[in-house]
Amino acid sequence: MATRRTDVLQGTLDLLVLKTLVVRGSLHGYAITGHIHQVSADLVRVEEGSLYPALHRMAQAGWIRGEWGITEKNRQARFYSITALGRKQLAQEEASWARLTEGVGRVLRHA
Repeated sequence: MATRRTDVLQGTLDLLVLKTLVVRGSLHGYAITGHIHQVSADLVRVEEGSLYPALHRMAQAGWIRGEWGITEKNRQARFYSITALGRKQLAQEEASWARLTEGVGRVLRHA
């Protein structure tokens, strides 16, 4: 039996994280992955090994900022929020995703 691939496609993780932070506000990494998993109806999985390097890269790019805080389970964690630069990047990512899905859809309809 073939395994179903639910890993996030390379290049879509930034889009999913930025959109999650716009919708939900400041979140720690585990909450970000939980939101994506829940909203996608368990169809998209974000692994820690992908998420935390991406969060670090996005913070370095100025798209998000992280601040230490306390989780609902009374644990210390880094909470991430989107910046103005991140909102601009999100708009670009959404436009790029729309073009990609339109192109793939055309190929699927006419192949």
